[in-house]
Amino acid sequence: METRNAAPLASYIDLLLDAVCAVDVDGRFVFVSAACERIFGYTPEELVGRSMIELVYPADRARTLEAAREIMAGQAKPNFENRYVRKDGSVVYIMWSARWSEVDQLRIAVARDVTERKLAESKQTALYAISEAAHGAEDLLTLFKRIHQILGEWLPASNFSVALYSEAEDELSFPYHVDDREPQPQLPGTATGSICAEVIRSGQPLLLTPGNHGALTDVLEAFSGHETTCWLGVPLNALTGTIGALLVKRAPGDARYTEQDQELLQYVCAQVTAAIERKLLLARLQHMAQYDQLTHLPNRALLHERLHSALARAHREGGRLALLYVDLDHFKQVNDTFGHGVGDLLLQEVAHRLTACVRETDTVARIGGDEFVILLDSVQQPEDAVVVVANVERALLPALNLEGHCLTIQPSIGVALYPEHGTEEKPLFKHADEAMYGAKRARRSKVMTPQV
Repeated sequence: METRNAAPLASYIDLLLDAVCAVDVDGRFVFVSAACERIFGYTPEELVGRSMIELVYPADRARTLEAAREIMAGQAKPNFENRYVRKDGSVVYIMWSARWSEVDQLRIAVARDVTERKLAESKQTALYAISEAAHGAEDLLTLFKRIHQILGEWLPASNFSVALYSEAEDELSFPYHVDDREPQPQLPGTATGSICAEVIRSGQPLLLTPGNHGALTDVLEAFSGHETTCWLGVPLNALTGTIGALLVKRAPGDARYTEQDQELLQYVCAQVTAAIERKLLLARLQHMAQYDQLTHLPNRALLHERLHSALARAHREGGRLALLYVDLDHFKQVNDTFGHGVGDLLLQEVAHRLTACVRETDTVARIGGDEFVILLDSVQQPEDAVVVVANVERALLPALNLEGHCLTIQPSIGVALYPEHGTEEKPLFKHADEAMYGAKRARRSKVMTPQV
């Protein structure tokens, strides 16, 4: 017995949570169900007649067209995934089940919105990738490059910046920055600098979309002109406070950022912050192990490393080097008379003056107390060391005014030359040390005179 069903098929289709659509041989929508408006943001009237590929996320268009060709060749696609750009500019992840109807000359497809699942997967994948990168990167620059690459797989990130804030110096720096339109974000009045400064000041994420730039409207419109631009900045919040920010800016034609993108970037920032703190801690520990904490000059350990390398290079290339042992005469009298605070200030000023006497390739080290060593790498002839000795004595001659006390400095300097006085570290140090004490004995007078 036949039953008459008067209800149009479309009325049933419109009840489906998934979207149903039909696309002709030219790739244009000829039918869409009501669910399309919920998923894509466009009404059926706005979609019918429109080219399907225009709505596809740019990075997914090539493989979407390839899948369309395979479907039209008779191959069914039950689980094809790609991204579409909604009417509001946000990105939606779609899983398609599609086949070709030869009779109707149409691609018939059912679209399911899997954005929520994909975002959850992307968070986990991004977290794992960032964590792996954080533990594997040898330095922060390598880490930032890898983070940029990872983020670019999940959201528009062709323009990407990492800003770090030093509270001690009240300074904002950009150890990593990619943006052709704004190559120097540290300059005053730049969009990147302004946004990062606001994110760090507030400690809160900042999503700026066209027409919603808030207090930064003037700065951002001056930067972008009439181009509609979208920024997303997220703070790097550590236990001690906000140490920096990550900022992405969409390129023209990219989808605008959403709250879901902001949530993803916040997940990433938690990992990045921990990685930065670890790297900075390791850098501080390494600095403490290799540099004198008072003068910030290389210490004895780092001096030995550099001398070892310089000796190997000199031996290999037939070069020369010189070692200058510098001692401040009667330094103990300064500490005893004026206190260790004044003595520390004196040592810091001496370090500054000694560094100004040598080349960047040379090394000035403090090896303890009032003793300094200067390594002159690649000297041409022995007379070069004599010139540096004269420069040091001349640099230390002007009196210092430290906390109201006027002090003059007289150094005793001993010189050892490679290869004349030795070809290994110990003989060179021994000769320079003995030469320094010889110079001190030869003077036989008070060479550091505190004056009131």
